[in-house]
Amino acid sequence: MKKVTALFIAIVSFAGSVIGQKNLVPGKPEENGVSPERLTRIDNVLNNYVLKEQLPGAVALIVRNGKIVYEKSFGFADVEKKITLKTNHIFRIASQSKAITSLAVMMLWEQGKFLLDEPISKYIPEFKDPKVLVWFNDKDSTYSAQPAKSEITIRQLLTHTSGIDYAAIGSKEFRAIYAKAGIPSGIGIRNTDVLGDKIKILGKLPLKHNPGEQWTYGLNSDVLGYLVEVLSGMTFENFLREKIFKPLEMNDTYFYLPKEKQDRLVTLYEVKGGKVSPPTVVYDGVNPDYPKMAGHYYSGGAGLSSTVADYAKFLQLFLNKGEYNGVRLLSRKTVELMLTEQLHSPLKEKFGLGFGLETPDNDYVSPYSVGTFSWGGAFSTLYWADPKEKLIGIIYTNIYNSPFWTLGEKYKALVYQSLID
Repeated sequence: MKKVTALFIAIVSFAGSVIGQKNLVPGKPEENGVSPERLTRIDNVLNNYVLKEQLPGAVALIVRNGKIVYEKSFGFADVEKKITLKTNHIFRIASQSKAITSLAVMMLWEQGKFLLDEPISKYIPEFKDPKVLVWFNDKDSTYSAQPAKSEITIRQLLTHTSGIDYAAIGSKEFRAIYAKAGIPSGIGIRNTDVLGDKIKILGKLPLKHNPGEQWTYGLNSDVLGYLVEVLSGMTFENFLREKIFKPLEMNDTYFYLPKEKQDRLVTLYEVKGGKVSPPTVVYDGVNPDYPKMAGHYYSGGAGLSSTVADYAKFLQLFLNKGEYNGVRLLSRKTVELMLTEQLHSPLKEKFGLGFGLETPDNDYVSPYSVGTFSWGGAFSTLYWADPKEKLIGIIYTNIYNSPFWTLGEKYKALVYQSLID
């Protein structure tokens, strides 16, 4: 009788664990409010892009109710070698690194390591007494600057309102200023570059505007990556590996790929004359194969490469209110804070602590539900997570300077039109 009772308890316990399953598992579309027939429209569109040679290849993934209801690959990982693209191929995710950096920062915030509205100079002294650019000489990149009205706060770094611009892709003036000072974009590396050294130099350079006055997409997440090093005593790479990637089983996410996984990195392409071909360099002279290099520069803003499955785990963590794989990385309230709009009028951008947000003010633009959080990467990658619909959408392709930005908008429509519940 005791054995029967124990068996019954074990069965109930197992059933309960399945019912409460919060990890990503495969599921049937029709059992999760998704039409299998309507999903074939995604196949048709992506196949068409590949057949017209407008894309080398793409991987698309949809999660509904914690179930993977769609995961397919199209085209080639390498067109010239005719290597068929698979769903586990690794892509350069560039700015999708930013949200992961924000997670790391907020994990340390939960430990009482800092306050959001403290000045970053408290932890990185080089940012003390910031100055704002007043005058710039195009001929030799000289400039003048005046004292800023306030210091940069950590919250402003998380929301891109610090006044820090971007190397390689920012404004003309700051591309020149940063290049002259040796500040990298974070995409690719020089073997001698070290994150802390460059961030200390950046801290002494002028700002584009006073902190908090505008939204400027910049090197904020790179600064935050170094903040993680300062507060944790670990390299940023080690912190992500031990505190985030291992607990979430993001086993294919790296700054620099180990040799045994390098053959799964997709080839990077750009569009020339309406066709795709591999570029020799990208942005500020970067080798496109930088994920295969043995670098030590851990860019929190643009440095990571990953798979659609790994990034879906990261997003599911937030849909699960901070818990995944039986491990809690954030509290429910911290997740709610990160997904709360931080910017105010007259700023038109809608941004939380690490994500772009769908709010009542911009909800007319796309099919996203209010509360959806999203972003993308410079090499034509896109993601979003919709808490209301319990939905994740991800599409990856690796194209530099892609003119086919409309693919992302089409993919959003294709995903949402497949919902039938």
